[in-house]
Amino acid sequence: MLIALQIVAGLVLLVVGGELLVRGAASLAAAFRISPLVIGLTVVAFGTSAPELCVSLQAANSGNAGVAIGNVIGSNIINVLFVLGAAALVAPLIVNSDLVRKDVPVMIAASFAVWYMASDGTIARIEGILLFASLCIYLSYSIVTSRRANLASEKEFEDLGVALSGKKAVALQVFFLIAGLALLGVGANWLVTGATAVATSFGISDLVVGLTVVAIGTSMPEAVTSIVASYRGQRDIAVGNVVGSNLFNLLCVLGLTATFSPGGIPVSADAVAFDFPVMIAVALVCFPIFLTGYRVQRWEGALFLIYYAVYTLIVVLVAKSPELSANYGTYIWYGVIPLSIGTFVVSMLMSRRGAKD
Repeated sequence: MLIALQIVAGLVLLVVGGELLVRGAASLAAAFRISPLVIGLTVVAFGTSAPELCVSLQAANSGNAGVAIGNVIGSNIINVLFVLGAAALVAPLIVNSDLVRKDVPVMIAASFAVWYMASDGTIARIEGILLFASLCIYLSYSIVTSRRANLASEKEFEDLGVALSGKKAVALQVFFLIAGLALLGVGANWLVTGATAVATSFGISDLVVGLTVVAIGTSMPEAVTSIVASYRGQRDIAVGNVVGSNLFNLLCVLGLTATFSPGGIPVSADAVAFDFPVMIAVALVCFPIFLTGYRVQRWEGALFLIYYAVYTLIVVLVAKSPELSANYGTYIWYGVIPLSIGTFVVSMLMSRRGAKD
């Protein structure tokens, strides 16, 4: 009972902390005239990915590396299939062309790079440093290009509905940042401790716990942020938050976790054989769907949710019957790949029909 309460309390603190961090960070970013898309890709993405960072660092330092890896892979899969799917169900998402041309390819490249680094069974400390350095370069480029393009545009920032000046307003947003970070740290500690205890008592591997319970919990800020942003019409933030969060998870969360973990992060063979390929397939699916008409329709959002349900079912079944892991190749070649190709074909046909109409 106490463990269950600890997990629930940890999830609540993560959600509240993420909300405070996002609110303060978005307001401060808007004051510097950074576009909503870049705010979603950078500041909001960092705020909503902070739970993953806290959980992964805590898990790696406590000897539960499987939770750290599973948390990142699971969160990236959830961000696209569940978060983006749910946001698209609320309202069809219009995708910025810059996101398709620049940021989605970077997300796909980062996914392949991390998979390659993990293929030998370990993400080493030097590889973690390279990942984090790549993030710094990406952030610098995004912010500089955004400020150059948007200094003359004021309406975009008025639509954010945030205070852009005043010492008291700035102090309040800084307080939100600090309070959010503090709550995230405590919530991450409680969540990892409780989830690890549950895994031990039921004989479930820490990788599966990271892929499911922990990943869902740490993705709650992304889910809430993107759904609310979609409902309020801030769809650049909704989509940018998902792509940016995935990039932060790969480059920042894994990068810093590998950097500060003695000996780097060990990666299980199951994660390399199945979970990483699924994460990459999900990232690849984004590109054609975003490209066809630069929007995510409601039916595509529903399909994403079905994808996530199927993936979760496979993970749970394999956890209960480990012998099923021998069929990972079958799942990928006869399940993931055909579904991905089918989604692309249907999106193309629907896009062309919409253009004719």
